Amino acid sequence: MLLIMPRIRNKPLSFSTTMRNPERIASFLNCILPFENQILTNDIILKILKNIIEKKLYKTNYELRRYRDKYLDEEYNFTDSELNDIISNSPQNHKEAGFDKGWPSRFDTFYKLSKEFGFMYYEIGKPIIITSAGHMLIDAFNEIPCNDKKIRNIFLNSMMKYQINNPYRRNANYNIPLVLLLQVIKLLKDDPEENDAGVFKKELSLFICWKDNNAESLYRKIKEIREKHGYNYSDEYMYDICLEILDTDQRNYIKMEKVCGETIDEYIRKMRITGVISLRGNGRFLDFNTLEMNKIDYILKTYTEIKTFDSLDDYTMYMGTVDPKILSSEEIELSKLDKIKMDALYKFSELYTKEQIFNELKVVSKTKESRDPILRFINAPTRLEFLLSISLVQNFKELKVFPNYPVDDEGLPTFTAGGDMADILCKDEKYDSTVEVTLACGRSVQVNNEIIPIRRHLLKLKETNDNVFSVFIAPKIHEDVYQVSLIYKLRENIDILAFDIEDIIEKFKSISEFKDLLRYKVVE
Repeated sequence: MLLIMPRIRNKPLSFSTTMRNPERIASFLNCILPFENQILTNDIILKILKNIIEKKLYKTNYELRRYRDKYLDEEYNFTDSELNDIISNSPQNHKEAGFDKGWPSRFDTFYKLSKEFGFMYYEIGKPIIITSAGHMLIDAFNEIPCNDKKIRNIFLNSMMKYQINNPYRRNANYNIPLVLLLQVIKLLKDDPEENDAGVFKKELSLFICWKDNNAESLYRKIKEIREKHGYNYSDEYMYDICLEILDTDQRNYIKMEKVCGETIDEYIRKMRITGVISLRGNGRFLDFNTLEMNKIDYILKTYTEIKTFDSLDDYTMYMGTVDPKILSSEEIELSKLDKIKMDALYKFSELYTKEQIFNELKVVSKTKESRDPILRFINAPTRLEFLLSISLVQNFKELKVFPNYPVDDEGLPTFTAGGDMADILCKDEKYDSTVEVTLACGRSVQVNNEIIPIRRHLLKLKETNDNVFSVFIAPKIHEDVYQVSLIYKLRENIDILAFDIEDIIEKFKSISEFKDLLRYKVVE
């Protein structure tokens, strides 16, 4: 696989928006795993696509029209004839270099970012290769529960190496985006005039367009802008600077709304999945996650050099190899983490109104996109736990609320609570209770992954307090949840109360104490 690079020009950094969160990338990799080492052909692509559609990771308009009820039923598996029908009646007007127009090119859009990140390699007529990093990501995704911490570290391993001028990108710019960001943050933090502010969100347009790996020069440019305008300037102003950086006046080719809007959001998502970047100032600044300073220092000492590659094999080997020092985690004093978490929880319960949180709960339950400057960068399952924790604090002043999601140094959740603990613990003067949440609506997930562990958590709580109950919340509760909850009530006298998200919002509005939910228990 010799590299023959065409003449290229300076272009803004652009990540694929097809794969916005790490779990989605991992789930698509899981679909291609059965075909590892097989020669990639259009026939194999068709089989992989069936896997993707069968797991409902990608939906077509025809599928939603013809099989809407089956698509919405998380328990239903499409038959092979149905999958053939969906594919044949969902033509893809899409063309990627090296792939036939249509579904083969759509396949490439699904997987090209995984290839860039070093999780795999594929090419028509060549064996499908999944790297060590790719296998590690798949394994972490398939753990029960999903190993979010390991997934985050694997993405950090990729992003600390990822170069804007990698062999898959025709871009004359050359830098390592994450490392460049970390270097500039350090320079700003070492500057006493900058008040430890980090990088302003609007300044990220500079990072997206920056032509080289010179962090000092970028830091000086930021200083120059701040000295002239502070943090008050228009998108048009920053857009003109970006065009100047790129040595172009092609406004039709490089759009302002991309460089100063959509691309910034995607940039933040990709930087935050590494775990080393925190949001501050109501989402206006990017800064170090100080809980990960050992990793940050290691990256700045080890991964600042731009690499060149003689072949795609070399690139894939470099990106797909996992640095063991990135997988290790520094043990943070539990009491320190708990204080950071609780301080943030109560801060956000005052920052937002009850109605704002209710609205955000509706947004996440309907898989819509949040427009909130902070919440939009927290992935949906984690955001649901965060929002419910805030709502509990807001609505029940006498209730002590203890969420179990891990946090960064701002107290923002980084991923969901571990599977060996309740999502949220609650206490009042009489009751110990748990709150468990999920965005999944299928029977197997709700009953096997949620209700059965809830029973275990409740029985553990009953060892120290006879007065316990649990509240289970999902966008839509499967009817079997009520039946299983009834069985547990009759056999073991434990109360598991299940509510749709819309329903729990109305209940929160109508009751004065959290324990009042017990009036809705399955057996009186």
